[in-house]
Amino acid sequence: MWINGQSVQGEAEPLDVLNPATEEVIVTVNNASVAQLDAAVDAAKQAFSSWQYSSHDDRKQALNRIADNIENNAAELAEIVVKEQGKPMFLAQAEVSGAVAWTRYAAGMDIPTDIIEDSENKRIEVQHKPLGVVGSITPWNWPLMIAIWHIMPALRAGNTVVCKPSGLTPLNTLKLFELIQQELPAGVLNVVLGDAEIGNAMSEHPGIDKIIFTGSTPTGQQIMRNASSNLKRLTLELGGNDAGIILPDADIDAIAEGIFQTAFLNMGQTCAALKRLYVHESQYDQVCSKLADIAQQQVVGDGLADGTTFGPVQNKKQLDLVAALVDDAREQGANVLSGGSRSDSAGYFYPPTIIAGAKAGMRVVDEEQFGPVLPVISYSDLDDAIAQANASNVGLGGSVWSSDLEKAQQIASKLECGTAWINGHAEVLPHAPFGGCKMSGFGVEFGLQGLLEYTQPQTININK
Repeated sequence: MWINGQSVQGEAEPLDVLNPATEEVIVTVNNASVAQLDAAVDAAKQAFSSWQYSSHDDRKQALNRIADNIENNAAELAEIVVKEQGKPMFLAQAEVSGAVAWTRYAAGMDIPTDIIEDSENKRIEVQHKPLGVVGSITPWNWPLMIAIWHIMPALRAGNTVVCKPSGLTPLNTLKLFELIQQELPAGVLNVVLGDAEIGNAMSEHPGIDKIIFTGSTPTGQQIMRNASSNLKRLTLELGGNDAGIILPDADIDAIAEGIFQTAFLNMGQTCAALKRLYVHESQYDQVCSKLADIAQQQVVGDGLADGTTFGPVQNKKQLDLVAALVDDAREQGANVLSGGSRSDSAGYFYPPTIIAGAKAGMRVVDEEQFGPVLPVISYSDLDDAIAQANASNVGLGGSVWSSDLEKAQQIASKLECGTAWINGHAEVLPHAPFGGCKMSGFGVEFGLQGLLEYTQPQTININK
């Protein structure tokens, strides 16, 4: 781990990091003790006393040097991602490239001063000051990219950071921090390993001023309860069960590949992946058939193997959930058109699975699968499809697929979600705010709005 610029060994219980393609142990690491977390927070607080006054130019230059370091170590980082997370190499390479691009974008952002009044006798302006110590808790599905999403705007705004990566995928974060340490003063960035004990200790720690968390809704709720101790600022990007609606005028041949890729991005292990697809009855059979054909063309295997297009589920717990949801749908009369059972070989492999005849009340529709499964639901009335899409206590993303953009935009505005895409899904961009509503959390990431989530506004009222 990295605490106050030093590489340190964890003092708590050992943790095996597995390769999901082989189920073999890659390496054993040690979790941090709560005392080590305290040391990391103390280091971050001490570093903040000077880092908060660093110039914007100095921070920009530091982030650009970090981007250079990531780029220069891209091959190693991508291989680590494949080994501990499971995704195919081409997708891991895209994750590393995205990390570089996102870091450079954060480096280029300016933090504005808002002028409220500038009259003969008075000037009122709003400045945006860093918060202090930011606690980052990252998940296992996009371990490198999401760490970058959390850390870079925090640093750009003048905060210091204590990060806890998922115990399932800690290795690329440790390598990333090794690269970052070279460009920052000691204590500005710290990383500790740990399970729920360390996560809870972070969210209730009096020395941490903000928590940014990407993960499940129940964990987000626990963080929110813990954060009340010192009224921490929170950005919570939680679970989603994103719905897509295909309108009857859509060109199925043109959109089928896009639907498949956005539903099965990262083997479906993406918060904002398309997870429920509503199709008009006039096109239902055609859509199901095309999606099943694309699914059957995928090459499922180890992400390091040539030609692999579809990797394993990351861990056994998630694999068991996916299998249970598919079995439940099958028992309730749904038709599994592709996939539908795990591989007999070693590794947590589950092929892309298309489920026809899905309907509300089936677990695979009502619950977030977070895996390689897509239920396809038939509708006859568009208003009913919208109601079904909104009949969820989560609201991260949603999409409408149509040749009529004006009509699609009207429907998209009725979806209860933080981002609505038209003729696309799961696309996040560094300049477009992204966040959820309902039980998918609150606060946004990306763009100026996302950057300002790491700041405290201060109104300066000047009497001339």
